[in-house]
Amino acid sequence: MKIIADENIPFAAECFSSVGECLTYPGRKITSQIIKDADGLIVRSITTVDEKLLAGAKVKFVGTATIGFEHIDVDYLEKHKIGFSSAPGSNANSVAEYITSALLNLADKYEFDISKKTIGIIGVGNVGSRVEKKAKALGMKVVLNDPLLQRKTGDEKYRPIDEIFDCDVITLHTPLTLEGKDKTYHLADEIFFKSLKKDAIFINTSRGSVHDTAALKKVIMAGKLTACVLDVWENEPNIDIELLDMADLATPHIAGYSYDGKVAGMIMIYEAFCEFFGIKPENTIADFLPEPKIERIAVNDDKKALQSTVNKLYDIREDDANLRSIKNETADNRGAFFDGLRKNYRIRREFQNTAVHIKNEKLKKVFEELGFKPK
Repeated sequence: MKIIADENIPFAAECFSSVGECLTYPGRKITSQIIKDADGLIVRSITTVDEKLLAGAKVKFVGTATIGFEHIDVDYLEKHKIGFSSAPGSNANSVAEYITSALLNLADKYEFDISKKTIGIIGVGNVGSRVEKKAKALGMKVVLNDPLLQRKTGDEKYRPIDEIFDCDVITLHTPLTLEGKDKTYHLADEIFFKSLKKDAIFINTSRGSVHDTAALKKVIMAGKLTACVLDVWENEPNIDIELLDMADLATPHIAGYSYDGKVAGMIMIYEAFCEFFGIKPENTIADFLPEPKIERIAVNDDKKALQSTVNKLYDIREDDANLRSIKNETADNRGAFFDGLRKNYRIRREFQNTAVHIKNEKLKKVFEELGFKPK
């Protein structure tokens, strides 16, 4: 068999070589000509998979190593009996750790106590539920909003969006949907931002079009927000440079880019591929995850212990600085620069790979609830 995969999926060629020939290409350069004689197609979010791409190809299986799949025409796949799998939950912990680093660094910058803040989480799927756990570990009061889950479960823990507007921090973790009762396209629009309490912190790590860029810039210029954290942008990779300058923390769509998360997503698709074709999988995630560079950390019992320890594993400010270098590029080169930051992203391991050594039992519990290994 022949498999075409996005070159930005780590170990895709090595893993899928157990089932056939696997060739890798840049995600934005995967064309109908390239896949015409392929049996399988493995992509990430930057490749649109629809009739235009697949017509005339013999592709029998499509996988996306991402949790969202709005870039996939699943109706077309179903109509043509093409197998499909995404990787739900694979990068959820990575995004939650990104949010953790963002909150701790903002707390240091603006000198506020996280444990005295409320956080409103819009979208409580795999990612949102992980964010909820880490926010509670930090002592935050959590308000959840997910209309779909509320209707499905009737659980009163899912609150109306009006209650979200009263929170100190608002973070978006929804898929991008363009129509329907729960449409999320421009969910964060002018009315949304006007409804927020003054000095709120706004975070979007879902999809760029879940917020309205013009409305967001307007509310920032009005001085209503304390801070804005953006990992996703409308019109990626050609992002709004003016909005970049306004954001406190700005990153190139890498919140879910932990090495653990990327490899997990790849393995999920590999296993689904094997199941679809009736092949016994030969590889597991353990075959591709190296030993962590930081196996243990001795934690000082001080007020910055959480921030300094988290930053040793993931300091969001590094990604912020890297993205801001995009302003040194010409307008024509900025899209390629944005994609390059993602393609060449460093190996970032998750908290569970590192043990913390600390005497303070209360603080030790916080670290454990954040995902660190106990010591």
